[in-house]
Amino acid sequence: MNTPSTHDSVHLPDKPALEGLKDKWDRAWGEDGTYAFDATADRADVYSIDTPPPTASGSLHVGHVFSYTQTDVIARYQRMTGKSVFYPLGWDDNGLPTERRVQNYYGVTCDPSVAYDPGFRPPDKPAKNPRDFVAVSRQNFIELCEALASDDEQVFEDLFRSVGLSVDWRYTYRTIDDTSRAVSQRAFLRDLAAGHAYSQDAPTMWDVTFGTAVAQAELEDREKEGAYHRVNFYPEGPDGLADTAREPVVILTSRPELIPAVVALVAHPDDERYQPLFGTRVVSPLFGVAVEVRAHGLAKSDKGTGIAMVCTFGDLTDVTWWRELDLPTRAVITRDGRLARETPEWIAASPKEDAVARYEALAGKTTFTARKEIAEALRESGDLIGEPEAITHPVPFYEKGDKPLEVVASRQWYIRNGGRDARLRDELIARGRELEWHPGFMRSRYENWVEGLNGDWLVSRQRYFGVPIPLWYRLDAEGNPDYDAPLTPDDAALPVDPQAQAPAGFDESQRDRPGGFTGDPDVLDTWATSSLTPQIVGGWSRDNELFGTVFPFDLRPQGHDIIRTWLFSTVVRANSLNDSVPWTHTALSGWILDPDRKKMSKSKGNVVVPSDILAEAKPGFGPDAVRYWAASARLGGDTAYDVAQMQIGRRLAMKLLNASKFALAQGVHADLVGRTDLVTHDLDRSLLVRLDATVRACGQHMAAYDYAHALREAESFFWTFTDDYVELVKDRSYGAQGEAAQASAHAVLATALDALLRLFAPIMPFVTEEVWSWWHEGSVHRAPWPVPAAEAPAGDAGLLDRVAGVLAIVRRAKTEAKVSQKTEIAAAQLSAPAETIEAVRLAGADLRAAGRIRDWQLSADDSRTGAELTGVQFVPAES
Repeated sequence: MNTPSTHDSVHLPDKPALEGLKDKWDRAWGEDGTYAFDATADRADVYSIDTPPPTASGSLHVGHVFSYTQTDVIARYQRMTGKSVFYPLGWDDNGLPTERRVQNYYGVTCDPSVAYDPGFRPPDKPAKNPRDFVAVSRQNFIELCEALASDDEQVFEDLFRSVGLSVDWRYTYRTIDDTSRAVSQRAFLRDLAAGHAYSQDAPTMWDVTFGTAVAQAELEDREKEGAYHRVNFYPEGPDGLADTAREPVVILTSRPELIPAVVALVAHPDDERYQPLFGTRVVSPLFGVAVEVRAHGLAKSDKGTGIAMVCTFGDLTDVTWWRELDLPTRAVITRDGRLARETPEWIAASPKEDAVARYEALAGKTTFTARKEIAEALRESGDLIGEPEAITHPVPFYEKGDKPLEVVASRQWYIRNGGRDARLRDELIARGRELEWHPGFMRSRYENWVEGLNGDWLVSRQRYFGVPIPLWYRLDAEGNPDYDAPLTPDDAALPVDPQAQAPAGFDESQRDRPGGFTGDPDVLDTWATSSLTPQIVGGWSRDNELFGTVFPFDLRPQGHDIIRTWLFSTVVRANSLNDSVPWTHTALSGWILDPDRKKMSKSKGNVVVPSDILAEAKPGFGPDAVRYWAASARLGGDTAYDVAQMQIGRRLAMKLLNASKFALAQGVHADLVGRTDLVTHDLDRSLLVRLDATVRACGQHMAAYDYAHALREAESFFWTFTDDYVELVKDRSYGAQGEAAQASAHAVLATALDALLRLFAPIMPFVTEEVWSWWHEGSVHRAPWPVPAAEAPAGDAGLLDRVAGVLAIVRRAKTEAKVSQKTEIAAAQLSAPAETIEAVRLAGADLRAAGRIRDWQLSADDSRTGAELTGVQFVPAES
């Protein structure tokens, strides 16, 4: 018998451990350039990923770890197939989330009228109440945003490194850096020149908290309590006042505070109840303003009283009626969410004597207060029928806002997205069909969104920390801007800030003066820049060689909840700027759910801090275990936060360490990998057949972006390998059956372990790299992905299962007899189907050694469905 010893090429630790692997290998990968992109590679050999830039405004949560791990699994697999993987990561650090964090963190608020203070220092202890925040200049505020975002981004990078993302950190970018701002402004100017961008003064959804317009894609309905009010509108009399002697028209409204803004009543043209009233006028209660009764197909006869009050503006349906019926504009809600402080001219012109006084009592009040006071006034005047009816109804909110949205008329910039152009809409739907969707059913969400658009993409925002809209406007002799002929910068001057720089041909002394100029005060929506991530990181308009190498990108990974925003907007920009899709594949990850099956999010306060679970020492699980949990979930599916799954992942990682050390300690080494010429035993051939099938299945699943299925296949084989095969061949591996038998086992142990490390490498990069380093040169992450043998190995795939099944019966017999597994069996009778008996004969020496069986009788019985061990006699323990 050969005494096993470690081969000279193998270097094993005394006690393998998961602790310390994270820092060790992150440092080594960085020093060795393991994940460096080769920009000289041909396009066919490149796999490029348009990675989501996380919002740098606070902290990451476990949902980020989940989704970014899934992307990294794909990146690592593609790298092992021989691709040069372009895998950058940027930070989305402009926009409202950053502004809000800066306001709360420093206790400041931006006031553009305040002068810049170059020596400004924020308060040591910020005020708790926003009303007590310190007002700072626009430039001071931007500087604070820059500083805090930069600090957050370093924390984010450290976390992503600890997760093991195989990002090439040389290509990091910020959506507010000079390059990103220049690309964003250049793209906007090209869209403007091509007619894809335009401005107009029109009703827009407005968030009163942030003081900015928001786009359709950023809206979400929330259930809110409210009340329906039944209100009388009397026909107009000869004197222009309400004729209370006639039958009133009764409307049902949840927003009585908009009665000062009413411009018409609308009913369906087929509604016989109101057909006699079409074209006549009724008078608004309290304010005495006459409005016409009109017909429109959007009115619903079965809703409320069947006739609706049209105001400018209560919701987007009001906007549609206003536009299509060519109604007047009588807006009373201002940008701060209050009723206008000046009495509107149409109320001032009302023949009703107390109309002005009625309005003045409401002027400047919030919509919430005005709603209650108008309801009380209607009750007093007798125009309110009964008491308000309590309801719960959906109300539109900005997705990051705290108060219901209002519809406010303002000048805004738009990019055409098919919302008002059927030809463009069809074109963008066709672009979506050029993509490979993972999972495939997500494409319908994209198409449903595009088909349901009712307007173009509003891209201007009335905020400060963002990419400035790169335009100026000439002022006429009266100081009015010429919006029809904006002044644009030279391309070489980008990025520009029109609030801090004068246009060519002007100087600062002419700013905001008649005959001079004014800068556009707005910034671009953060999605207007994030939609250009392929162009930003790919070198568009700056590095044509790089752009041609990576664009269209191969993959866009992202959450399914932002198909309507990020995915669609990126398709819009690539279509207009590059006449192309931005990528060929998109992988959509699901949400992480808390134990109550609710989405985890920072706004809900139910997130888990990832640093806790990523800690290598208990009670943490370590990055490989967390990645195991993330990779167990298929794309597109929502997944529960599950520490039990992480515990399984940690157990797998530890087993990989210990089983590898055992195998390598027997003399197994790298030169034995693939040495099928040394294989002489049927049990070994059986494992190789199983391994070949596993490699084939894993490759097919990974190529189809189904890494979760690949993990299940690899893990199933791994436990068969460690729990069955390794246990069965231990004695032979030690050399008990001679050198040839030992070599056969060693060749299979080496081949299987080598393949398993590569199969697990995309999912568990730290532990696989550690084991790989014990007996291989280089990195497992630069090793080729395993492929099936050119010639399928000969052998019986089921042999191992049948032999392992018998070993399990032997062990159960010892357990039931309450003796040690080391106890030898002196004699026994094994009855089983002939196929099982034949397997036992073929693996007889291995099975007897593993089961410590001196002798037994084998009986083939095909009438049986399983094996049975009887007449077991144990060798007495030595006294």
